[in-house]
Amino acid sequence: MSRPPHAGLAQWLAHCEKLHPASIDLTLERAEAVRQRLGLHFEVPVFTVAGTNGKGSTCAMLESILLQAGYRVAVYSSPHLVDFEERLRLNGEVVDAERLMPHFEAVEAARQGQTLTYFEFTTLAILRCMAAEPLDAVILEVGLGGRLDAVNVIDADCAVITAIDLDHMDYLGPDRESIGREKAGIMRRGRPVIIADPQPPASLMAQAEVVGADAWRLGVDYNHEGDRQQWSWAGRGRRLNSLGYPALRGANQLLNASGALAALEAMRSRLPVPIQAVRNGLALASLPGRFQVLPGQPALVLDVAHNPQAAAVLAANLDAMGYFPRTHAVFGAMADKDLAALVAPLLPLVDHWHVCDLPTTRAASAQQLSEVVQVTRVRVASGRLTLPMNPVHQHPDPCVALQHVLAEAEVVDRILVFGSFFTVGAVLRGGVPSLRAPHFDGPSAPGTALSSSLPPLSSGPIAPDSDRS
Repeated sequence: MSRPPHAGLAQWLAHCEKLHPASIDLTLERAEAVRQRLGLHFEVPVFTVAGTNGKGSTCAMLESILLQAGYRVAVYSSPHLVDFEERLRLNGEVVDAERLMPHFEAVEAARQGQTLTYFEFTTLAILRCMAAEPLDAVILEVGLGGRLDAVNVIDADCAVITAIDLDHMDYLGPDRESIGREKAGIMRRGRPVIIADPQPPASLMAQAEVVGADAWRLGVDYNHEGDRQQWSWAGRGRRLNSLGYPALRGANQLLNASGALAALEAMRSRLPVPIQAVRNGLALASLPGRFQVLPGQPALVLDVAHNPQAAAVLAANLDAMGYFPRTHAVFGAMADKDLAALVAPLLPLVDHWHVCDLPTTRAASAQQLSEVVQVTRVRVASGRLTLPMNPVHQHPDPCVALQHVLAEAEVVDRILVFGSFFTVGAVLRGGVPSLRAPHFDGPSAPGTALSSSLPPLSSGPIAPDSDRS
């Protein structure tokens, strides 16, 4: 298949979708062969971050701290929420699509007819774009697994493995031990690996010993503690005191921040970071769609949680927000997820469910999600837990679902959008919603029905991609 004529980014992405019969085909052989032809490598320190949950947050905090220390930093993360270009940030800025075009051209020329998956092709193009930049550090987020993920064609100078949970089991194995073994594939002999899961599968340490990696274990080689005002971190021979809590919301973010600090400490000889850069970086780190609470009334929470562990963390974070008379949930998810386990932790907190179709054949239909919510609700309620039993509403897409919720929600309510990158991305596609109660602009009394300054929400075409969950 030849290069798409007069190709822009959309044409290239469509081209990439057609090069391989499967959207996911885990092996390093194809990507490694093309990497060698490209002569692709990095002279600067590379952080590679794998795990089930917390990867994006860890990368965002690493990036923010290093930028505050004055370093030139590139970050590759996946999947994206709205636009493909989000996958590459250069010095804190999302890359311009035109900047990627020469690198898509180069990968197309270098593959020499070799089939590549969408993820392999786009990963190689982004890595080449990064390698062409004057950088001090590179941060790579693993897309799926670790051992056979295309990102792993680059040797990590420091590996970070965040929380491990059951996800992508068709590809990674049936249990945490199998999944942990796949994540451990990013380790390299003699180089540090930060094991940031508080209860890591035994396979992680076993593989570290087999590989000969320098394992930094949470609770052994580094730790953290805190009170309501501040927290502290301690690692091998160094302690950081009086730290402000990360700007990223949620109790789990302290685990991610602690792992990020361990990675920086492990690489301190090559990338020294002053304490003020740590403080500023934690305070300024941002990442859309990770327990993102938008300003206005009613409260609007966006979270891409799409596996049982992430759903449980989301439920705990929602519970910690305080009292809301009603919570409305907009829920869309992939069919291959443990849907009942996604729903169950949130049942005591959600009063009104609005389930929706998503623009991908991999998604569960609104009808399927409605059945899951109702069946799971009956099962959980049978344990004598009192649950809201309101009807489950079905919608053709997340935007329609949100507009329906906005029409019925009160200013004191809370709206949750979760379940998939597609679900959250659809809501953000028209820009960050700004919600405002009517009494802010006039004499309307509190408690009246919501009026919204929400920008038009687009349900238009989404750039082709086969790696979003």
